[in-house]
Amino acid sequence: MSDTELNSMDENNRSAKYSVGIDLGTTHCVLSYLDLDSAMEDPTAEVEVSVLSIPQLTQPGVIEEKEQLPSFMYMAHESELTDSDIALPWNEKPEDIVGSLARNLGSKTPIRLVSSAKSWLCHGGIDRHADFLPAGSPEEVAKVSPLDATFEYLDHLASAWDNKYPDYPLTEQEVTITIPASFDPAARELTAEAAGFVGFENLTLLEEPQAAVYNWLHACGDEWRNQVNVGDIILVVDIGGGTTDLSLVAVTEDEGNLTLNRVAVGDHILLGGDNMDLALAYRVKAKLAQEGKELQTWQIQAITQACRDAKEQLLLDNDITEVPIVVPSRGSKLFGNTLRTELTRDEVKEALVEGFFPEVAINDHPRAARRGALTQKGLPYAQDPAVTRHLAEFLSKQADAASDLINPTSEDNENTSNEAMFSDPLAGGFGDTASDSFIKPTAILLNGGVLKAPALSDRVLSIINQWLTEAGAEEARLLEESDLDLAVANGASYYGFVKQGQGVRIRGGLANAYYVGIESAMPAIPGMEPPLEALCIAPFGMEEGTETAPTSAEFGLIVGEPVHFRFFGSNTRRHDESGVQLEHWADDELEELPELQATLPAEGRRAGEVVPVRLSAKVTEVGTLKLEAIAVDNADNNNTDENGEPERWQIELDVRD
Repeated sequence: MSDTELNSMDENNRSAKYSVGIDLGTTHCVLSYLDLDSAMEDPTAEVEVSVLSIPQLTQPGVIEEKEQLPSFMYMAHESELTDSDIALPWNEKPEDIVGSLARNLGSKTPIRLVSSAKSWLCHGGIDRHADFLPAGSPEEVAKVSPLDATFEYLDHLASAWDNKYPDYPLTEQEVTITIPASFDPAARELTAEAAGFVGFENLTLLEEPQAAVYNWLHACGDEWRNQVNVGDIILVVDIGGGTTDLSLVAVTEDEGNLTLNRVAVGDHILLGGDNMDLALAYRVKAKLAQEGKELQTWQIQAITQACRDAKEQLLLDNDITEVPIVVPSRGSKLFGNTLRTELTRDEVKEALVEGFFPEVAINDHPRAARRGALTQKGLPYAQDPAVTRHLAEFLSKQADAASDLINPTSEDNENTSNEAMFSDPLAGGFGDTASDSFIKPTAILLNGGVLKAPALSDRVLSIINQWLTEAGAEEARLLEESDLDLAVANGASYYGFVKQGQGVRIRGGLANAYYVGIESAMPAIPGMEPPLEALCIAPFGMEEGTETAPTSAEFGLIVGEPVHFRFFGSNTRRHDESGVQLEHWADDELEELPELQATLPAEGRRAGEVVPVRLSAKVTEVGTLKLEAIAVDNADNNNTDENGEPERWQIELDVRD
């Protein structure tokens, strides 16, 4: 699709005045916006993007405006705070405390702090509608679900917006909420559900790395075409507070125009700034232990925020060489029991640079630690803290991600080195060394608050370019970026302008191919389950708002009694089309998603009846996936509804747990 075709999109139905982008982050939320009316008056002029200053409590009774709303919720004891302590400009008696005050209170009483709701939202091993946060807290502490916490953050943002723009309610604007590229359909649906509770009428979900690229496009204007060429592969490295998100965007050509294609995304890696802050807290613990002073678990949690502040000061300000750390104590002799120490710049660099960004080879991939048979219920954190190993694994796993985008026999492409990059992204194939077996980015876009620190961003660039140099490729160039804390929200609001037919749109679609498990029909054998095949229902890159044709093959659907559906995803099998049935696959090719249990309505049939169906799938406008079973109408049965249409059963991959 050319830029001209993109600009022909129908904008007559637009009624919103503003395009609003919300970065719904693990540790912070940001709301950015632009005036669509002003932007559309002269689309050739520079589009102005603004960030909303969000009123929030920072101390009991104290309200300040900040560009970021910390993604924390505090479950206060009923006698802990008064109504005046927590009153907001739009609500004198709020039921919940979110933002800076929640984080500050939680640093002193961690058992009452709800954090990482976004990570819990994509954890398929738990019921995300159940009230269990704060995780591991005593029974007397009130609980909320990950979905509720997500709603509270969005509701605070909506209230802050409406307080400033009462004539233009946020629910009536064009709202784009960003999510990790690695979010599965269930997590996408749950995010949309939380937004629906707030009342958003025009909602779009956008992958965070894509939002970062849109922000870069906005910052560059037309100059972006001078910074990249046909055949370039842009690696987006997004390291936020709780997750590491990796994506690849390829630059291609269509009718003489440069186009951008998101060709690969990484796994959902729970590894980010929070891990680093905790690592520093444990370093403080070890430091005090050498002095004969032991810390309790609650004290380690309590000083994590202090370590976060120290990290930012020591890595961003060269004039500061050490920051004092005060360890809180409990009891009547508070002052006498309080411990004091410090973190130095050298200690922080050693713990973070060497601990999380070690120099590794391209074939050095994440290591699985030995695990105990029993573990506490918690998030599936990455076992290996080395971001660089995860990065090496991603580039190796996606070695052929762009191999089919440019015809390798084309004689028109003058950029032969980049053509080779596409036709053979291994730049020489699988040679004698592992350095030959990974896709080689030519440009790098950094995002996320962690990478604001030059010591960390420089290490990432250095290691990637070392891999490229060892493989005989040119070093990747850095695409300069603006404020890494605000880039995702800014890019999301700019995307609302792009949706009106302006600028260049990144081609994406589904970041994974999706499959449903099909049990083989076979005689019962003691101790053996029927073999399972995987039917592709939605291919890689399937666009939002589209659906697949019903499969030519027929399957049996059991209605009227409890059944379970097994679903799988793959971010490497890019060429499987809808209807392809896999009998075998490698362990790392398909990842099983949480199974869905349901009882499909029989509607006049007997319970347990097996209905012949064909399968179709639809990707909704917000990127969630729905599987539809369509009854086969033949001479032996009348599988139609009251309107004479074939009976249909919809199975949504929203995993209602």
